[in-house]
Amino acid sequence: MIREIRARTLLSRVRGMDTWFGLDFGMNLYRGCQHHCIYCDFRSECYGNDRFDEDVLVKANAVEVLRDELRRKRARGIVGTGAMNDPYMPLEAEARLAAGALQAIAEFGFGVLVITKSTLVLRDIPLFQKIARQSTAAVSLTVTTVDDELARVVEPGAPPASERLRALRELAQAGIEARVALMPVLPYLEDSWENVEAIVERAAACGVRAIVASFGLTMRGRQRDYFYRRLDESFPGLRVRYEESYGERYICASPDAARLHERFVALCAARGIQTSVSPLLAPSATEPDLFGWPA
Repeated sequence: MIREIRARTLLSRVRGMDTWFGLDFGMNLYRGCQHHCIYCDFRSECYGNDRFDEDVLVKANAVEVLRDELRRKRARGIVGTGAMNDPYMPLEAEARLAAGALQAIAEFGFGVLVITKSTLVLRDIPLFQKIARQSTAAVSLTVTTVDDELARVVEPGAPPASERLRALRELAQAGIEARVALMPVLPYLEDSWENVEAIVERAAACGVRAIVASFGLTMRGRQRDYFYRRLDESFPGLRVRYEESYGERYICASPDAARLHERFVALCAARGIQTSVSPLLAPSATEPDLFGWPA
């Protein structure tokens, strides 16, 4: 169900230095998401969205609130969106909140980074180009597998990975900074070197300038339960392997995370692609701010 709500505020200041994406502010134009990715952390109880997969809430006054907040900012910076949901989910074709937000960001001289899995972002290339003339304009498309069939299972509402790669090429050709979010990389499904290498090589061929990667995923509470139900449906027996490997752990790194990270960084360097400077996810790590901005 799609419902409209009214937002009181929109922008959140990023705490500390964002070493993942380089953001100063984060915003969410919607609550809930139509892409239904089986691993999404924002099903977790801590976010207070009990109907993440049933209801999508449209912040009908988001552009109005954003304009007011940007007008009152003393210093400009980079505004990011795409943390808790995809700003270019299917309903954006009619709601056009992302388009309105980009226009406001351009008018007030801010920069932007959009994280999405949707090729609908190509619609707004002229707005990104307008922003790029005065600040940073970047689009990061999430690609965690080159296998369209696997992508359809783990990200059932999103366009195929092959279409996302073609979109990256179009963005780069239009002069927009094209990036890849290689996260999460699902253990035992996407964490082969062959898959990671293929993503890097295809991204390089598309003109991608940066790839940020996290070789694992996070799991907790309701989100873990949902993920395991989807594994049972599509990958019988894999749930047991996850339970034996991770138990109740929040950070669930690929068993091969260290080797993958080392080879990934080397290959990106050879292809002239920047990578994140954030610490690698490791089984013994404390819980990091994986997205670099507040929820």
